[in-house]
Amino acid sequence: MSWVQTLAVVFHVLLAASIIGLVLIQRGKGADAGAGFGAGASGTVFGSRGSGSFLSRTTAVLATLFFLTSLGLTYLFSQQTAPSSVVDRVQPAPTVPAPAANTVPDMLPSVPAEPAPANQAVPAAGEQPAAAPAAAPAETPAQ
Repeated sequence: MSWVQTLAVVFHVLLAASIIGLVLIQRGKGADAGAGFGAGASGTVFGSRGSGSFLSRTTAVLATLFFLTSLGLTYLFSQQTAPSSVVDRVQPAPTVPAPAANTVPDMLPSVPAEPAPANQAVPAAGEQPAAAPAAAPAETPAQ
């Protein structure tokens, strides 16, 4: 937020507080009946006419300034080009390309490329299996 925006927001809040204060100070319409019978209105700071016209004019001026600062703040904050949200500032993570569709992950144990010969006998229960042929290398599991 620039210093102009900060100054405008502070001025806007002060105007709002001033309007609230002036409205609370003003008398209601019912207070005029007592003043008509000489309730001491001539001894006030604002004269015999009372403070009604001064406070109502001041309130109208402050309300007009409040309206104008509201429009000004709308214009100032609509002209921002920098991201104002934390979500807008976060850069997306780089994407990793997906593996090709025909590849299989290497999580399964390797299977020999050639099937075992059909004429090899299967050991019976309790017998020792025959040793692997010398031509085929023994495979060890990957660790």
